[in-house]
Amino acid sequence: MNPQERLAAALARIPYARFLGVRAELKGDELTLILPFADHLIGNPLLPALHGGVVGALMELTALTQLAIASKSEAFPKTIDISVDYLRSGKPADTFARARVVKVGRRIANVQAEAWQAERANPIAAMHGHFKLPDEGGAAVGMSD
Repeated sequence: MNPQERLAAALARIPYARFLGVRAELKGDELTLILPFADHLIGNPLLPALHGGVVGALMELTALTQLAIASKSEAFPKTIDISVDYLRSGKPADTFARARVVKVGRRIANVQAEAWQAERANPIAAMHGHFKLPDEGGAAVGMSD
């Protein structure tokens, strides 16, 4: 399997990623997760606006996946904590996310992510998180399972 196929297979094993319909594009080591718009993702039908949990989950998935790629691990890290800043309402449109690994320590990694819609320069949300790296044995959801 090539890296793009491995990535798609790993995301397919995550039930919430399947529910959201998230797909990934990998160009070199640059990962973009794409959340195609669907009616069931609306949190406030009066605006309408994407549910904040959906946007937060997209960024968390992006951070976890980018960290697994950056660390060349066959297993996903585990979330310790995340903080999400909601900057503007997500419209009923496709949403994109990218993450940047800030620091990888022996056991903990620090990652930032952003989600946007029409223009990357105008993010709808930003996330900062800490993640526990898999043990050498890889005790987590694997990218090669």
